[in-house]
Amino acid sequence: MDKFSKLPEGCISQILSMTSPADACRSSAISTLFNAAADSDSMWESFLPSDYRQIVSRSVSPVVFSTKKQLYFSLCESPLLLDGGKLGFALDRESGKKCYILPARELDIAWKGDTRYWVWISLPESRFSEVAQLLNVWWLDIWGTIDTAMLSANTTYAAYLIFKITDQRHSGFESLPVKASVRFLKEGEECEDDKSSTVSLTMQPLRSQRRGERENGRFPQIRRDGWMEIELGKFHNDEGDDGEVEMRLREFRQLKGGLIVEGIEVRPKVGG
Repeated sequence: MDKFSKLPEGCISQILSMTSPADACRSSAISTLFNAAADSDSMWESFLPSDYRQIVSRSVSPVVFSTKKQLYFSLCESPLLLDGGKLGFALDRESGKKCYILPARELDIAWKGDTRYWVWISLPESRFSEVAQLLNVWWLDIWGTIDTAMLSANTTYAAYLIFKITDQRHSGFESLPVKASVRFLKEGEECEDDKSSTVSLTMQPLRSQRRGERENGRFPQIRRDGWMEIELGKFHNDEGDDGEVEMRLREFRQLKGGLIVEGIEVRPKVGG
């Protein structure tokens, strides 16, 4: 520690910038010198995406900050709406990696323009002006795409459907699982069932399972914002030059209703 105390504050900031935002915050407890270095604008700018100025300029609301540290944590805690509300953006608190949310309006949803099957409603708990509510449909197919160039490089991402179900007992989802997939798009390639995974949109065991049958597939989790999410799959983004990734949820075997879709979130996979 005595050797570090002789270093200039700028040098310590440079060293901390080579760690992670979480490590930099922890280091501030070491001494007043480290605390000052861990608050420097130069260090926190290194944790922000290189194109953060361009991203912030697309925000629907003004982004006000006095320090780069304040901006960093603002982007972690208060996601921005970009491009007139057509895209949500945030930073992963631990790593500073980019996160995006595609709102329901920007997703491809089978029959979404037919009010016999889907309606568009506003909910106060949603960050977006509209969410999609399923009335009744047999053919459920929801998908969206994102360009890997938008994401942080050398990062494993997962895609999550953000949703609610108005009546867990009588939605149609309580009796069977649905298919989820995440894949890189290739020209002429169709979505294959054998590459899909099985997920559940309810938090209870499915009625179709026999007593004692082992539960397979993934189950939803409750988010901090009160919505539920289910992981659709994951992928690794190398240098952002792999083109588009498609994220999809499908179920064609039974009449279903009561699903409310807010969007699909793409964020770094914990432990990925």
